[in-house]
Amino acid sequence: MSYAIPAFLPFFLAAIFAWVMPIKWRYALVLVPLINGLWLFFSGDPSAINVQLHIFELQIVKVDKLSLLFAYLFHIACFICLIYALHLKDKVQFVAGLAYAGSAIGAVFAGDFLTLFIFWELLALTSAFLVFARRTKASQSAGVRYLMIQILSGVALLVAAIMHYHDVGSLDIDFVGLGSVASYLFLFAFGIKAAFPFLHTWLTDAYPEATPVGTVFLSAFTTKVAIYMLARTFPGEDLLVYIGAAMTCFPIFYAVIENDLRKVLAYSLINQLGFMVCGIGIGTALALNGSVAHAFNDVIFKGLLFMTMGAVLTRVGHINGSDLGGLHKTMPKTTLFCIVGAASISAFPLFSGFVSKSMVMAAMIEAGHEYLWLMLLFASAGVFHHAGIKIPFFAFFAHDSGLRPKEAPTNMLVAMGIASVLCIAIGSYPDALYSLLPWENNYVAYDITHTLTQLQLLFFSALAFVWLNKQGLYPPELRSVNIDFEVVYRKGLPTLGHQFAKLANGTLNLLIKGKHAVTALIPDMNRNEDANSAALTLRMVIGFVLLAIIALITELMAL
Repeated sequence: MSYAIPAFLPFFLAAIFAWVMPIKWRYALVLVPLINGLWLFFSGDPSAINVQLHIFELQIVKVDKLSLLFAYLFHIACFICLIYALHLKDKVQFVAGLAYAGSAIGAVFAGDFLTLFIFWELLALTSAFLVFARRTKASQSAGVRYLMIQILSGVALLVAAIMHYHDVGSLDIDFVGLGSVASYLFLFAFGIKAAFPFLHTWLTDAYPEATPVGTVFLSAFTTKVAIYMLARTFPGEDLLVYIGAAMTCFPIFYAVIENDLRKVLAYSLINQLGFMVCGIGIGTALALNGSVAHAFNDVIFKGLLFMTMGAVLTRVGHINGSDLGGLHKTMPKTTLFCIVGAASISAFPLFSGFVSKSMVMAAMIEAGHEYLWLMLLFASAGVFHHAGIKIPFFAFFAHDSGLRPKEAPTNMLVAMGIASVLCIAIGSYPDALYSLLPWENNYVAYDITHTLTQLQLLFFSALAFVWLNKQGLYPPELRSVNIDFEVVYRKGLPTLGHQFAKLANGTLNLLIKGKHAVTALIPDMNRNEDANSAALTLRMVIGFVLLAIIALITELMAL
């Protein structure tokens, strides 16, 4: 029997349920992604759902192997996240998390750009509450900036969809390719959510300020929906290969010197997205399979790492590497789960990252991009340094900070345990994941070349870390603020706004003085003083409204 209802609908209904029912019923929410996911998996492909809207036929649900793979992934992610959140008594996070997951599932099943736009904006709105829910001044400011940038992505998507409809006469989501103004607007919209270089700072700004549970939710959905859309609309575009290669490399330098360990993971997330973008740009079956397989694995192992750091934040109250260390003594289970996540993201054999990242690396060589392959190799070594070693080392080992917090709550441990089992299971038996991939696949992960190359890379990277650390050359964990491109909109734009406001105010004053001077020189104008005063008043009101708008935008950007 085919799945007949929209897969996103139960999540929105559950969000309403979570809002109106007593918080003690939160345990029942875990059943929503579990039952819905199992039904989706075993009942066959969902039925297509089309709705006629004036002259447009909206494809609310359109199904193929690519959308199904991401739908399965988002059900798994939501299930783990809800278990991780069970210790909370905050309705906002449950409501926002469920609606956020439903929006992501709706986006991957959308068959046209107008339907996608609706879920695209719902993704922005629902996810912002996971940042606001921390209820600190920093999180409120970061949430406002996050929401503004996400809405910008939605506006770009809508404008691109309108232009695309004008060009081709269809809103169907299909291969777009680069070559028109609309296509570059699509790339800009998707690039914001995929954290392209210079468009990435919303991620490193907002994710570390979200709640411990909120960051785990955030790491799973927004960026992966963007990867899904890039794979559907821009496969084989060479530009993405170079963008992806840049994404794999530049975050390493920030991650190595960053003190906030959740921010380290945020930069690491951009690094992993770069591998996916590279695979989409190459466009071969091997590369595309590698990208979506790595997206699948990244949700689980990056979520696991964010969960371990969230557990530390919950028990200790801060997450700065300079003030942690020695936590393995009282948080041994969390330490073990962190090591599993670190081994997975570092692509150790028998862990999930190895069986997907190597697909992209192999596809890069096959495509003849040898120097870009070297960049990915450098990025792989860098990821091992900042996520595979730095995160567990400085959080749980390193110097003894004297902190002796309790082990993470049981529900957090269960969620981390499920993610750890999946990391090891996929890494040990990759055919289970490979069978779900959308394109034909005959890749064998565990051949001698791939395995030995990766082991050598990991061994020499570990040796370099130990040597640098012993010599005192490894960047220490310092209480500092690292400047990224966000300084443009956090400092540059407000400054520009203030200057523009001063210019506008000066121009308005000049016009007023000019009016009085002309009135004094021409007596006849005095006869129409009432009319002139009314016109002047109207101009002043318009001017003050414009200044108020400018001031509002300036203050929002300065938050």
